[in-house]
Amino acid sequence: MKPHGPIPAGYRADADGMLLIGDDRAERLADLAGDTPLFAYDSAKIAARVAEWRAAMPRAVQLHYAIKANPFAPLLAFIAPMVDGFDVASGGELKAALASGMAAADISFAGPGKRDRELEAAITAGATINLESAGEATRALSIAKRLDMRPRLAVRVNPDFDLKGSGMKMGGGAKPFGVDAEAVPPLVRQVIEAGADWQGFHIFAGSQALDAAAIAETQAQTVALAARLANEIGAAPPLVNIGGGMGVPYFPGDTPVDAKAVGAALGKTLAARDAVLATSRFAMELGRWLVAEAGVYLTRIVDRKTSHGETFLVTDGGLHHQLAASGNFGTVIRRNYPIAVANRFGAEAAETVSVVGCLCTPLDRLGDQVALPRADVGDLIAIFQAGAYGATASPAAFLGQGPAREMLV
Repeated sequence: MKPHGPIPAGYRADADGMLLIGDDRAERLADLAGDTPLFAYDSAKIAARVAEWRAAMPRAVQLHYAIKANPFAPLLAFIAPMVDGFDVASGGELKAALASGMAAADISFAGPGKRDRELEAAITAGATINLESAGEATRALSIAKRLDMRPRLAVRVNPDFDLKGSGMKMGGGAKPFGVDAEAVPPLVRQVIEAGADWQGFHIFAGSQALDAAAIAETQAQTVALAARLANEIGAAPPLVNIGGGMGVPYFPGDTPVDAKAVGAALGKTLAARDAVLATSRFAMELGRWLVAEAGVYLTRIVDRKTSHGETFLVTDGGLHHQLAASGNFGTVIRRNYPIAVANRFGAEAAETVSVVGCLCTPLDRLGDQVALPRADVGDLIAIFQAGAYGATASPAAFLGQGPAREMLV
């Protein structure tokens, strides 16, 4: 038997043992959606997460949502009024952000490999482009000149450090992301001299960290780097996006990051910042921390079989919707996401089973030798921490199975 990750706090069952999502029965949500698999997102949990962040962080720090975590249109429209900005990473995400009602001036566009048409769309809309290279700066300035517009440009910095313990390191060493720190001052001076509206720095060292002390240390390094660069440039950055880094517990032994500790340390860091940053605004960019725990992936058991003494629960879902839960999204050692039988939620485990999807590949495994209550054909399996990097971060077209349904409740 292999353990599964911790089910997020707050989930409960009704008197019949059915999992409740947003105070509604999981089975009823599946019926309303018309079928499974289904991603159900609890709007109240998202709102509570935003409120938790506001209570923990210094009031001067803005909250940006990185919509790559979950760009579901109803979710974007719901969260837009609660945050201070959206961060996007493609022309498609830019369109989604604008459609949500977020003001263009509060949208920043990062990511390597921006096409000219994407740069033009961002400049035309009035969004901020986080420049990833000197070449991208040249293209953006040329496009803006042709449009006779003043572009809003920031520079994404590749810092000379990374976030210790992060699941995905975005800075330090050779990276396709951002401009190496030593090359930033001359590039910013070029942008300013060209007449662009310089918006500041984007410094993202890593993501999916659970160690508050490591996050706080990285944030202190980030603010210090922003000050050093600003002094070399001779101008204060209007905004310093310090990235995110706050992760969520997916696997056995993981514990939630202490947001209050991160906020307290960040408050001290900002209080002691260099004078060159006295007038600068600061923003934290979060994705999964805001929405992951609000999402549940519901998939129905279509077969129960035994092979060489091992029991398999075969579902109508799989890695084509939940690539990360299957262990095929960069995980070195496969570990089990939080998982439950939705219609026996909270019941004692009665057997050890493997939960697999409907794809004809051995990689399609949602639960590996996990202890669960007895489950049969027709029962619902719930995969938690499904609100981020699920539907749009998985190969939905694989084997022609099609996308999962989505619902904000």
